[in-house]
Amino acid sequence: MNALTEPAEAKPSATARPPLVRELLLVVGLFLVYKFGRQLVTGHTAEAYRNAGRVWHWERVLDLPGEGSVQSLLLHGDTLAHLANTYYATVHFPATVAFLVWLYLRRPAHYVWARRVLALLTGAALVLHLVFPLAPPRMLAAAGLVDTAKVYGPSVYGPPQTDTLSNQFAAMPSLHFGWALMVAIGLIVATRSRLRWLWLLHPLVTLVVIVGTANHYWMDAVVATALLGIALAVLHLPHRTATTAGRAQEKLVPAEPKKNVLVGAGR
Repeated sequence: MNALTEPAEAKPSATARPPLVRELLLVVGLFLVYKFGRQLVTGHTAEAYRNAGRVWHWERVLDLPGEGSVQSLLLHGDTLAHLANTYYATVHFPATVAFLVWLYLRRPAHYVWARRVLALLTGAALVLHLVFPLAPPRMLAAAGLVDTAKVYGPSVYGPPQTDTLSNQFAAMPSLHFGWALMVAIGLIVATRSRLRWLWLLHPLVTLVVIVGTANHYWMDAVVATALLGIALAVLHLPHRTATTAGRAQEKLVPAEPKKNVLVGAGR
């Protein structure tokens, strides 16, 4: 800093970090509401199978690639199928939690925004689960797909008739894909690294896994993307500042030159 520069006027760019206990209670509460809401349509078996037939028919009308074309890639050996099932069972929730924790600690403004987007997306998904129960393609005989989790393991689901921990008739939309896509978008907009676009590999791999393991149709991912797009349109990004962008810089601006005043000039 020299005589011709001075620090720019400080602006309140930092966003206060929400209280931790309140955030934990909020996130856990939202998760429990979602889990309870999914259970409300557990018994709609006949309707779920009818809707599965409709979705399968719509995909053929739209000339979407068959889910079997992706599954065939995983069935070349036991290892790929087992890895895909493991990814489906273990990455989805922990990755989303890690994403929120990192934003909470490092990008508070982005954390609040991301948490609201995920809550809106999940709430919209719950409504759709209630009004449109859907059996996954692994349960649809017309699809001719293998239940890879049952055959190769590991599986997060039990028999639909006795599984009281999850609702297997809530395939649309796929929150596995919707959350993964939001994680990638959130990390891309909250960081500056040139490699940040590689985060898109997370939703891409997730898409291959959910379709290849016959847990979701292509349409499940399409609907999840549409709902996420609506949530992002409603809840705008936080303003990018030195704090939210992750690179604090002191901005220097030219100081106004002092005018020479001649002593006695006004006399």
